[in-house]
Amino acid sequence: MNLTFSGEIWYWRGPAPYHFVTVPADECRELKTISGLVTYGWGMIPVTARIGTTEWKTSLFPREGGYVVPLKDSVRHANGLETGDPVTLRLEVCRTRSEGGGEW
Repeated sequence: MNLTFSGEIWYWRGPAPYHFVTVPADECRELKTISGLVTYGWGMIPVTARIGTTEWKTSLFPREGGYVVPLKDSVRHANGLETGDPVTLRLEVCRTRSEGGGEW
């Protein structure tokens, strides 16, 4: 499954601070249709993510009935992105955590 969407970067200060982009509701509904096939511990969904030409492996975090995409600092810095900036993300859902992708 491949998804492309736009969202705003937000910062979570928690005990382990990090930046995220929230997956929109329509895309979350699509993800939930396959989540049982790909999720591992705590509802995480493995993906290959892309912003511009920067690609990285990560996992979607479940949050408030939806999902969020964690953004590594290296990804943000490589693309000149800050909290509050709008971004377009492309996600390729992986069949397993270690897999680099896979068509659905």
